[in-house]
Amino acid sequence: MVSTASKELYILGVTAQGKTFRPSDWAERLAGVMSPFRPGGPQPGSHLGYSPWCVPTSIGQVKCVIIHRDLRDHDVMAWDFCLNFAKDNELQVSETRPVPPERSERG
Repeated sequence: MVSTASKELYILGVTAQGKTFRPSDWAERLAGVMSPFRPGGPQPGSHLGYSPWCVPTSIGQVKCVIIHRDLRDHDVMAWDFCLNFAKDNELQVSETRPVPPERSERG
């Protein structure tokens, strides 16, 4: 369950079983799909950059996507899409910046 107090949500590229999620560019793909969801709505060329509400990054060696609470306030279906992506792929989710987990060598 995600609380309402946290401003950011971290979706980590590590499964509940501790394995590295594949494909390796999953974070960029998810953020790319979410690029139109931004302050002021989609603009010409907005598909060329990431939304400030859904940003791919890495924590240590682990890919992740940071989802900002403003995305939920702007479009709850977009927010749910991100959460369901994490749930469907059994990805770890954190409301605080996580300590980098160890990567699975077999992942």
